[in-house]
Amino acid sequence: MHPLPFTKATACGNDFLVAELPENADLPGLSRAICDRNNGIGADGIEFVSPAVGADLRARLFNADGSEAEISGNGSRCVAAWHCLRNNLGPGSTVTLLTLAGVKPCLLRARDGMRFEFEMRMGEPAPGNAFALKLAFGEVTGIPVSIGNPHFVVFVDDFMPGWQAEAAEIGCHHDFKHGINVELARVVAPDEVEIRIFERGVGETRSSGTGSCAAAVAAISTGRANPTVLVRTPGGVQVVRWEGGELTLAGPARILAGGEFYAD
Repeated sequence: MHPLPFTKATACGNDFLVAELPENADLPGLSRAICDRNNGIGADGIEFVSPAVGADLRARLFNADGSEAEISGNGSRCVAAWHCLRNNLGPGSTVTLLTLAGVKPCLLRARDGMRFEFEMRMGEPAPGNAFALKLAFGEVTGIPVSIGNPHFVVFVDDFMPGWQAEAAEIGCHHDFKHGINVELARVVAPDEVEIRIFERGVGETRSSGTGSCAAAVAAISTGRANPTVLVRTPGGVQVVRWEGGELTLAGPARILAGGEFYAD
């Protein structure tokens, strides 16, 4: 295989690689290799981009374990930043991305060098009714939310040591045949929610765009929060607005580096 040119970007500490879709490549295997933090470049996932009909780009997201996911809010902003950089686009520009969760427009609100601020239209979320799961740790109740990908939001009073083990068990619970993203959410105020994230195919991450959306939707739909919510994660802050059925996600993306990956 020829060297793969890549760009590395981050959105609230959630890091992604962006690369043009290579021909005839083993994408799961390539994704595992390049995302490896010891023997590769290292990232939570890689976005493979290619031309699209009805959008500026098609973006296919592969997690660090080689599994393909429907969408990443943070990953999509990284792709949008990559596109704006390549085409010298300024504030007011909109980048449309075709994902497995549909076409997602990303409006560039501001740019300062390699730092970008986007507002992304996420579509209409689908929260479900709360239900309980039986775990080795005991019973836990959460709210399922679809943001084009699946989430399970558990409200907590605090983030206890070892929460990752419980989240990992939820993520692979037999009730979720294809796995699920898990968010623990603590409502700080009606306009602020703090979360911890355990993502399908990755594990604990410092941030998640769709996870922030899921936590906000779960809080809003149960009367815990207002229609506009600041979602705080270990990697940074995003703002979610859910009014009139349309969900929007606002947050940063930053281009970090670029180079070539030499696969075996």
